Amino acid sequence: MPSVYTDMTTAEKQVAEYLTSIGLFWRFEFPLFVYDERKRPRVWTPDFYIPKLGMFIEVCGSKDFDYKYRDKIYRKHGFYVIFLHLYKDPEQWKRHLIEKIMEIEEFRHDEVQKMIKSLSRCCPMMLSGWSPLMRNSAD
Repeated sequence: MPSVYTDMTTAEKQVAEYLTSIGLFWRFEFPLFVYDERKRPRVWTPDFYIPKLGMFIEVCGSKDFDYKYRDKIYRKHGFYVIFLHLYKDPEQWKRHLIEKIMEIEEFRHDEVQKMIKSLSRCCPMMLSGWSPLMRNSAD
């Protein structure tokens, strides 16, 4: 029976092994539906989807591919995609990945805190019973 690893590049296999070693379950080439800049529907498949984090990872394999364009489209649709360039920096990609995960989580946390503050001003009854959220909303 063929393995998902059969279709992976060497760099993708390295990332898969690392994600597994740090306890992150992943899906390979999980499809995303987006509209490109000309409003055409597209299905793109970043290399990895991490369900626990709601993040995607694209292992960049070419200097010639326009990853900035992909990043722009993903951001426009609210998808968090981390681009790893193992060919550029084979020694530092793991650190880069963890830093990006932390950066995205910090951004999400800040957005949730803004929402909680807004709710506490306009609709405090909605937050009754959510004391852990209320304690953190002062941050």
